Amino acid sequence: MNTYLPSRGVPALAVVLVAATACGTAGSVANTPTSTGPSVIATAAPTTYPLTIENCGRKLTFDKAPSRVVLLNGTSVAEVESFLTLGLEDRILANSQSYGVSDDPSMVAKVKNVPTAGLKLNDNFEVPREQVLALKPDLVISTWAGGFDEKIGSITRDQLAQAGAQSYVTPVNCAYGDPAASPADRERLKGQSIESSFELLLQLGQIFDVQQRAADHVNQARAKIEQIRQRVAGKQPKSVLVAYPGMAMMNSNGLPAVFGGGIYDDIVSRAGGVNAFAGRTTAELSEINAEALAAAKVDVLVIGLYQENENAEKLAADLFAKFPQWEASKTRTYTSVSDSFYLGPLNAVAVGKIADAAHGRQ
Repeated sequence: MNTYLPSRGVPALAVVLVAATACGTAGSVANTPTSTGPSVIATAAPTTYPLTIENCGRKLTFDKAPSRVVLLNGTSVAEVESFLTLGLEDRILANSQSYGVSDDPSMVAKVKNVPTAGLKLNDNFEVPREQVLALKPDLVISTWAGGFDEKIGSITRDQLAQAGAQSYVTPVNCAYGDPAASPADRERLKGQSIESSFELLLQLGQIFDVQQRAADHVNQARAKIEQIRQRVAGKQPKSVLVAYPGMAMMNSNGLPAVFGGGIYDDIVSRAGGVNAFAGRTTAELSEINAEALAAAKVDVLVIGLYQENENAEKLAADLFAKFPQWEASKTRTYTSVSDSFYLGPLNAVAVGKIADAAHGRQ
């Protein structure tokens, strides 16, 4: 999932706001994603249409805020949760994203209440081209560039343009699934962080003229993360292992899926920790074996929850029993996260939960 379903693994995510230009005197969001200190403040102004932005090397012009939006799957909930956070659920014509559990107690029910228009995913977990065209959307959003690849049965961006609809890719993932992506987009993918989640929120705020809502959420999240940073500053970083037992199908050895690299490392770092498998690629993580897990330094175990019926305490106990040499096993130190550990509007929750487990609650 930016990813959440084990069908395609975990795409990388990245940072840096998309450069946005507007015709006339269009509103804008000012944002400087260079630190998490209190001096970094997102500011907002009303959008003036027509609004022109750049997205994955394409110029998109909106004469008004879209009102018939289709959200492709991409094994993600970042986009639908961002829409809900911004109060834009009434703009969604059809949503194909879902997840079994959330770190926001109200989020699962909210996602279930978003219209699906009867969308049925193909074998590649994407919405077939014919279903998209039948809905006559004015905007189709994909979490990754590959979501518009006709090779997996999806509609292409050119086909949507011919049908009079705009297409949009979550900015950090412009190079994910696109071998012809620009060097800048490739760098953005490598530079993934929590700021990637803020980037998506702020640009959606601009497109739909709800920039103040986006800025307010980003500022509150940054302030919360900054408070945590100050709390853990000067403390010895703890080694943190993030494992999703319910996604064992992502591991070639049948072990819990281990998350590392990109936004995952950033979340752990901001919580005062070091990811036990920092910097690893998806391919490398999928090959982790029992010996590698046994040898890992684990002060804090983070259990990732994927399905509604999973019990974090039991899952943690199982791993502690299998790997008693971990310091976390000796101290029974663990916490759990679900969707807040992925690209999306809830990253500050994951930072807080991991910081509490690693360094104690304040």
